[in-house]
Amino acid sequence: MQDVLSLILGGGRGTRLYPLTKLRSKPAVPVAGKYRLIDIPISNCINSGLKRVYVLTQFLSVSLHRHIANTYKFDPFSQGFVEVLAAHQTNETADWYQGTADAVRQQIRYVVEDPCKEVLILSGDQLYRMDFRQLLETHRSAKADVTIAVLPVPHSQVEGFGIVRVDASGRVIGFVEKPKTEEQLEPVRMSEEWLAQHGVQGTGRPYLASMGIYVFNRQALLDLLTAKPLAIDFGKEVFPRSICSHHVQAHVFDGYWEDLGTVKAYHETSLALASNNPPFDFHSPEGVIYTRMRFLPASRISAASVKECLISDGCIVQEGTTLERCIVGVRSRIGRNVVIRDTVLIGADRFETDLERRLNQQRGVPNIGIGDGSIIERAIIDKDCRIGRNVRITNSRRLAEAETDQWVIRDGIIAIPRGTVIPDGTVI
Repeated sequence: MQDVLSLILGGGRGTRLYPLTKLRSKPAVPVAGKYRLIDIPISNCINSGLKRVYVLTQFLSVSLHRHIANTYKFDPFSQGFVEVLAAHQTNETADWYQGTADAVRQQIRYVVEDPCKEVLILSGDQLYRMDFRQLLETHRSAKADVTIAVLPVPHSQVEGFGIVRVDASGRVIGFVEKPKTEEQLEPVRMSEEWLAQHGVQGTGRPYLASMGIYVFNRQALLDLLTAKPLAIDFGKEVFPRSICSHHVQAHVFDGYWEDLGTVKAYHETSLALASNNPPFDFHSPEGVIYTRMRFLPASRISAASVKECLISDGCIVQEGTTLERCIVGVRSRIGRNVVIRDTVLIGADRFETDLERRLNQQRGVPNIGIGDGSIIERAIIDKDCRIGRNVRITNSRRLAEAETDQWVIRDGIIAIPRGTVIPDGTVI
């Protein structure tokens, strides 16, 4: 594993996840109460023995940089690092990253200068647990130039992925980016016999979708990124070309994997994490997910009803409150007689002092947190929001899409942007 360099792509603008990406990049979005999405790929690297990691960033990356700097520190004898490579102007280019392949090409000097033999390229906005040693074993045993991690998916999900077709040995012989017609899908449909031989459980998932997880031999990566015309994106350009010129192998992964690229996916996945049998278990002793140490006190819950919730450190839940299927993020403060269902509370960056809370009351400004008597359903409340007393956030008109300065509705889910103040008695 000492021969592998890891590159994690920090993502683009994240417009489909707005307003959670209004003031932060996608990998910096909090998940499961106390983590951030970037913790997932970095933790998978560390657990797989990969300790040389670069994170390529571009949009709204300050909070992401701060989180990485405060979290991932190796001792000086391990030669490990997690470092940020921010987009910057050089003598060769003054452009922003135009795509995944272009981002790696603009930072290629760090690959050239590293003694690695292989380069692992990952996305920074996915939820999964993978032992990359198995991926590298597939790559090395097949003597491949490039290996793509693929996930079996049903027909209903193929439009959002690049779909690969492989031969009996697992070598990729076809690639279709986000197919939309049956004519495109038929050549890439895999047989149930082949899937069973490669450990795929169950049926009804005959298509192999690229997960955005790739291993390149160092020289193959350099050759593909410098070939004319210059490729912008791995999925759309690099892989269709490489199938003809290089040995591209598929590594089948049949575990939990979710791309949290939309408000709906983020909301549904978060609530699933709070269920009695979560599809992804942060409590698992295998494949620990690391994050920043905050040194917060234990949460205090007073005579509240709590059902299927994840409650993070430093929270206060007062008497008479009902929480059902919720994620409660760090430092959340919930008042008396509050009802919250199917909601993600991302939390707060700091505790307010008693003096600040009294001054807020005198000025008629709600304190950070959820005020007494409020009702919230099917919502995402971002960090440091001030929700007043007797507020109703329920989307009673059942709008699918809407947007104001104070709230956004996507797929029927209400999202309150970071730091928003919702006065007492407001109805949304």
